[in-house]
Amino acid sequence: MESLSRGNSAFALDLYRAISGENPDGNLFFSPLSISAALSMVYLGARGTTADEMAKVLSFSSIPDVHTHFKTLNSAINSPKASYILRLANRLYGEKTFSFLSEYVDSTQKLYQADMQAVDFIGASEKSRKLINHWVEEKTEGKIKDILQSGTVTAMTRLALVNAIYFKGKWKNVFNTEDTKEMPFKINQNETKPVQMMSQTKKFLFNYIDEYSLQVLDLPYVEEELSMVVLLPQESEDGSDPLQKLERELTVDKLLEWTNQEKMDRWTDIIVHLPKFKLEEQYSLEDILNKMGMSSLFQANAADLTGMSSKGGLFVSSVAHKAFVEVNEEGTEAAAATVVMVNFCMAREEHFMADHPFLFFIRHNPTKSILFFGKYRGPQ
Repeated sequence: MESLSRGNSAFALDLYRAISGENPDGNLFFSPLSISAALSMVYLGARGTTADEMAKVLSFSSIPDVHTHFKTLNSAINSPKASYILRLANRLYGEKTFSFLSEYVDSTQKLYQADMQAVDFIGASEKSRKLINHWVEEKTEGKIKDILQSGTVTAMTRLALVNAIYFKGKWKNVFNTEDTKEMPFKINQNETKPVQMMSQTKKFLFNYIDEYSLQVLDLPYVEEELSMVVLLPQESEDGSDPLQKLERELTVDKLLEWTNQEKMDRWTDIIVHLPKFKLEEQYSLEDILNKMGMSSLFQANAADLTGMSSKGGLFVSSVAHKAFVEVNEEGTEAAAATVVMVNFCMAREEHFMADHPFLFFIRHNPTKSILFFGKYRGPQ
């Protein structure tokens, strides 16, 4: 399963860069795991060039039996826990006049706990859109509404791929609300906006990467099975954007190395300042995935999905993704939890002041899976 979490991390970074490139100055939040799990169900039915392109973009090429790994990963992540709620929901909606192969339908059910629902896109596209939206809203406790906007589902739609993820977890060390104060957040060198800044001092897993003047902080959720990891580059003195250098040069190896809990300092008191924030982001990923190299999947005359249906002409018309996160003193609503042991040592303090743009991700620690990935550039 390690090969899958590494592949998923590589895809997460590639996708992050592609999305960020379209909106470099904005906030960003998405679930790479949810997207790759849903695309992986399509990959199950892809053949030929379409399958090759998908494997390359998703970083699946060197992973034998990727679908079995996903089954293991899904059950590890979806195992019921009292301390947090984490739900991953995937579904495929297919035009009812298309006959999907029973082998494919059985496999998506067995490997992904995903139902294939036949809908009447041709005769009732608007009704089908509302049906899909209702299912997503239900699976995300009402947080994700209208994932498919009006006009995205038409009589030409043959297959819609929908993914949704929901997480709610409490910090292992909650922030005291009385310590939250309004502070300026530096959007860039010339502009600040007020944020509600939470603060606390505790021993947290911490790393400092000299080459990038980068602080790495691991904030665990209750039971430490999930964490929010924050990557905070030092502000630049020459007017350049330190986040852009990090985004450009960040690799999977660096990410795994810097955030490896066994190699992080765990004995230092960290004075943490972290803003409360809420993000809701929506993406249509077809163009982005196309640019990343997954092109034939979206073309009626080129897509080879013959592992799904023996009829020709089946292709993916939309990949809709919407993600929501809220971070406050109690914890996070979106997706997350981690591992910290407190040992006794001579007191040393480190200041972690997140009052300027940073990257963050929420990770499932036992499987090292990145559930959510984001960038916070301040209130928009």
